[in-house]
Amino acid sequence: MFDDDEDEGFYEDGRLKDDLELFQKYLETGEHYGFFDSDRWEVMIDHFIMQGQYTTAIKCTEEALSQFGYNNQFSVRKAQALSAIGKLKEALNILTEVERNGGANFELLLTKAAVFSQLKDSQNAIKYFTAALNEASDEDKDEVYLDLALEYENRDDYKSALKILRQAIQYNPKNEGAIYEAAYCYDQLGEFDKSIQCYLDFIDENPYSFTAWYNLGNAYLREDNYEKSIWAYDYCILINDDFGPVYYNLAHAYLADEKYNLAIDNFQKSIELDGDDPIGFSYLGECFEQLGQLDIAREKYQKALELSPLLADAWLGLGIVEDLEGNTKEAITLINKAMGLDPENSGIYHVLAGAYEKLEELDAAADNYELSLVYDSSDEECLKNYVNLLKQDGVQRALNFLVEFEKTSPENDILPVLKVHLLWRTGKESESIQLFAECVDLNRDKALEIFEIDPALKNVQEFVLLADQ
Repeated sequence: MFDDDEDEGFYEDGRLKDDLELFQKYLETGEHYGFFDSDRWEVMIDHFIMQGQYTTAIKCTEEALSQFGYNNQFSVRKAQALSAIGKLKEALNILTEVERNGGANFELLLTKAAVFSQLKDSQNAIKYFTAALNEASDEDKDEVYLDLALEYENRDDYKSALKILRQAIQYNPKNEGAIYEAAYCYDQLGEFDKSIQCYLDFIDENPYSFTAWYNLGNAYLREDNYEKSIWAYDYCILINDDFGPVYYNLAHAYLADEKYNLAIDNFQKSIELDGDDPIGFSYLGECFEQLGQLDIAREKYQKALELSPLLADAWLGLGIVEDLEGNTKEAITLINKAMGLDPENSGIYHVLAGAYEKLEELDAAADNYELSLVYDSSDEECLKNYVNLLKQDGVQRALNFLVEFEKTSPENDILPVLKVHLLWRTGKESESIQLFAECVDLNRDKALEIFEIDPALKNVQEFVLLADQ
């Protein structure tokens, strides 16, 4: 939009500096100190806008327009400066007047589209970005396509956005923004493999883009593919070993993959590069907790709370440490503190349920298991734990709960497998076997968890035969 080379040329011969000094004197005294041609006004205006001096840029455009009222470029620049300080309707009025007078060129159309975008008027933003495309040079088209795609994303129309992003990439295969937005659209559409392929295709052409490797790692991490995410993050670090966020996400991958020492190394590296981070210290606490180094875990959680006293995860971590040390009543106080700070966190209710169960306060445990499942009905571990608690009052009670739970929460993948177990234990053997066959067809790996839930079924021929299919 602005010509940096021309600006730099004026700097080199000192003219811009002189002009800026003269304009500053004008602002201070109101007296004119010479005549500027339109090119010199334009360079000054561009300078102020690029420096973020929008109020001064507006004054500069007004003075330029007093001398060159026919120059629509000054009006467009004024609108750009006004939009930058949030005076969107005023900017839009200027642009509309210029357009009405026949001054609709690429820059005006693009600016007007951007103003409509700031106004959250996607319909008009799309109209003007499309019009700008018709006036754009080939070297500008990919960026305009990207802006246009973002407007469709704002309308949650990811399929239309993808069509446009493909055109952006066709004009400029190295446009990282378009690649990332395409991957984001695939994510929103649930087409995660295509999201990953976007990054892989880009990396094939740009193997030294550390941000592409980083985003590829993030895509694999969302898919719980820890091995591939670690691979991608390692390449990112090879290219740029001072990029703090990659160590943070690499640590997450190692933590999820239960490689706690490696997770610790990378969380610490992230903190070293980007400074103290309460969430990072809380994750360090979790790592040391998993390694059984409870004193260090407590120290890290406390450090997190020094930095952020309202961090629920750190209070939860302290509660878990107390519980692991046998201080379950004290643990419940800390876990309740976490719950008060984050009352819709299903994991907190799950941990609280386990603590109450340990104290044999079974009604309180049941209440918290149910609350946990309200906030995350897909939590398989919580559902298994609650079913085990209910079985203490009889298998039929547990089965009755599952039947009701299935009506509202069929998305919990372990539910049918638990139902197989409970049907068998209530004497409904043929029904149990039939359901197990369906589970095997649907998700064999998940179905085989029945032998962990009910090891005695390893000795039942019908189950063994179905499992071996």
